[in-house]
Amino acid sequence: MDISRLFSLEGRVALVTGGSRGIGRMIAEGFLAAGCRRVYITARKVAEVEATANELGERCIALPGDIGDMAGIEGLAGELASREECLDILVNNAGVAWGAPFDAFPETGWDKVMDLNVKTPFYLTQKLHPMLRAAASRERPAKVIMIASVDGMRLNPWETYPYQASKAALIHLTRRMAARLAGENIVVSGIAPGMFPSRMNRAADQAPEKVAAQIPAGRTGCDEDMAAAAIYLAARAGDYVVGETIAVDGGWVNAWVPGDFVGPMGE
Repeated sequence: MDISRLFSLEGRVALVTGGSRGIGRMIAEGFLAAGCRRVYITARKVAEVEATANELGERCIALPGDIGDMAGIEGLAGELASREECLDILVNNAGVAWGAPFDAFPETGWDKVMDLNVKTPFYLTQKLHPMLRAAASRERPAKVIMIASVDGMRLNPWETYPYQASKAALIHLTRRMAARLAGENIVVSGIAPGMFPSRMNRAADQAPEKVAAQIPAGRTGCDEDMAAAAIYLAARAGDYVVGETIAVDGGWVNAWVPGDFVGPMGE
C-alpha cells in the first residue's frame, strides 16, 4: 500500500470558491502543497483574490468575480472552460452569514444567504458538470467538496436564521447530489468546519482562548486541520466517502452545551 499516493493530488486541477481568505485559502494552500497542477481561486474582491494568488505562487490563479447570481456563476464556468479542458476538484466554499432579530429579519438578508450558500453550490456544480465528467474515471473520480458548517448540524444561539438553515440544507444537498453523480465517477462529499479563526467566525478570531475552553480538543482549528480534511476527501483516500459531511471541529458538535457559548458571529 502506497500511503503517499493515497493523499497525493499530483497533476490535478482544482477550483476553490471563496478562496482568497479563511477556510478557502487554507484549502487552496493545502491543495498546492499536495501537488495540484493548478488551483484556481475566486471571490468578489479583485485585489484580495489577486494578492492571495500571488502569495500562494504561480500555480495558484485568481479568477475574481461575484457568483451570487446566475450571471456570475455562468461567467466563472465559462472562464474556467476557456482555460482548462477538465476539472478534477471543485470546492464550493463561498458563503455568507446574516444576523438580525426574528421580528425584523430582512428578506434581502434571507435571500442573499440562501442564494450564495445553497443555490450557488448547486448551479456552479451543474455548470461545471461537463468539465468534472471529462476529468472523472473509475480509477480517479472527480471530486466536489461542499463546505457546510457545524451550524448545519446543531443550533447556535445567534439569530442567523438563514445561515443555519442554509448549512443544514447544504448537508442534505450533498447527499442528494452524491447519489446522482456517483454513477458518473464524480464523488460529492462535504466538510462542516467548527471554530476556525476568520472574518466569518469572529468569536474564534477575537476570543480564541474563551472558545478553546469550550472545545474538547482544547483549541480552535488551524490551517493544517482544514487542509488535511480537504486533501483527504479530494485524494484517493476519500474516493469511497460518498455523500458524507465530516465535522472538523475538535469535538464541538458532540460536546456543545446550550447556554455556554461565546459570540458573536461575523458576516
